Amino acid sequence: MHALVVFFDAEADNAVRTLWRRIGAKSELPPHLTYAAAGTIGPRVRNELREDLSRLWLPDVWLHTLSATENTLQLGAVVDSELLAVHSAVHDILAGRVKHPNSRHLPGNWVPHCTLLDGEDTDVKAAFAELHPISPIRAKAREMAIVDTQTGGIDPLKNASTAPR
Repeated sequence: MHALVVFFDAEADNAVRTLWRRIGAKSELPPHLTYAAAGTIGPRVRNELREDLSRLWLPDVWLHTLSATENTLQLGAVVDSELLAVHSAVHDILAGRVKHPNSRHLPGNWVPHCTLLDGEDTDVKAAFAELHPISPIRAKAREMAIVDTQTGGIDPLKNASTAPR
């Protein structure tokens, strides 16, 4: 499976990693927000994404809400019109061009978040208790990339510092 993700700036990255350490969580990937996921996001679509993303500004997100769902502890992002506009634009590019899109990331279903822990129910409950109440984290977009969730390979698409404002 391939995922289109945004990695965070150093300060937000460090803040999330600090939370991971507090609850004993480990992750193969740096802290991130997933915009889309599909069985395959091929090379042609990636090139189209690179071109279209060069005209988009990647908004900062506030990771603000601690929640637990389906044995996952997550830090939810505040949803605003800028975040939804970028999400919609990404899916306009991907529509009909990827194989097996993951419905959880489609417009109308998407709950933007950074995963803190995947585990057993008792572990998630204990981690929630350890972290609650949470201090909001302002996460600036550092880079948008395609991640191969099987191999961990990362294909950068856009460096946020080159984004138009």
